[in-house]
Amino acid sequence: MPKPYTIPTLYNEALQINISNLKEWGYLNPENIKAGTLTWSRNGNQTGSIKIKVNTQNEQPYIELKYKYKDESRSYKVRLVSMTSNLGRGIIWYFLCPKTYKRCRKLYSIGGYFLHREAFNGCMYETQTRSKNYRQLDKTLGAYFMVDELYSQLYQKHFKKTYAGKTTKRYLRIMEQIQKAERIPYNEVERLLFG
Repeated sequence: MPKPYTIPTLYNEALQINISNLKEWGYLNPENIKAGTLTWSRNGNQTGSIKIKVNTQNEQPYIELKYKYKDESRSYKVRLVSMTSNLGRGIIWYFLCPKTYKRCRKLYSIGGYFLHREAFNGCMYETQTRSKNYRQLDKTLGAYFMVDELYSQLYQKHFKKTYAGKTTKRYLRIMEQIQKAERIPYNEVERLLFG
């Protein structure tokens, strides 16, 4: 008897709270209490919203989450922990997952609670669901289809090509991918895609 076909839950499609975004929006300033609302949307349609309150004044900093899940009100706190940066400039913030007690930079909402990714069973990233042939094709032609995005990264407002007189690794990596894409002849692309 064949194994029944299953569709895994994808982390990429789950609602996420990201430490980097909270820092960018001013929620993680030292000795601060700030409240607000986060919203998610896909194709212009709102897919979710949550009220948050971040307290970094407390001895044990936390983020408080308030939202509705399937008409059930939920309210709980997720501890925040910090470490000094290995560069000696400021601190790095992490969530402390209430279920796994692991530090993480993203919380995913699968099943109604925002937790570390290892708190969920049977979930995958989108790239893990791709076939072996697709992965091989992506490895061979991925740069060819990403060339427009690579150029847009190069011309972002604050993109740095050099730092302290040296070329940045990011710039070198992007240029290497662009050169790889431009070396692929169009007839090779057609041959690989259409046989």
